[in-house]
Amino acid sequence: MRPVRILVAVEFERVAVASRWVDAKWQPSLVVPVEGDADAADETRVERVDSAGALERWRFPSQVVELHPTEGEGYWLNLNSPDPRAFVMWRMRDDADVAPAAYPVVVTLSYHQAARMMDGGEQVDSVPIDPRLRAVLEPYTALHYTPETRRKRKRNDPFAEGAFRRDRDTGPDAPA
Repeated sequence: MRPVRILVAVEFERVAVASRWVDAKWQPSLVVPVEGDADAADETRVERVDSAGALERWRFPSQVVELHPTEGEGYWLNLNSPDPRAFVMWRMRDDADVAPAAYPVVVTLSYHQAARMMDGGEQVDSVPIDPRLRAVLEPYTALHYTPETRRKRKRNDPFAEGAFRRDRDTGPDAPA
């Protein structure tokens, strides 16, 4: 089954930091759906939103969120958390002359996918989910999430016939 693709814009903030090791901190600040064809998205497009004092904002208007049927449990966990989130995996550019230095690689709404990326050592930050994204995710999750069926386990019964037997003629306490 083909994933559902949603075109989103991701905004990053560059906040000046008073530190001797770094001059600024990058972080995603917003993920919102935008109009357009997700299949024709140019993910390299970037726009400077504003620059005011210690804060710079950059917008990547053509990122894509893919909803996969196999990620139903990750979406369900996200929607049922106290504060549902959109997760942005991002990296810093190697070339310091290219602005902005930070750029998004993957945007997801699945807890599981975000956790796998973090386990792989990637930088993943989250932002509150936009109500319009949530409105798309809820029916999708209802359609594709099926809870794991609980299997009965056979328990060990210490009093069952043959489960515990002490042979008096052999063993450490046997008469000699």
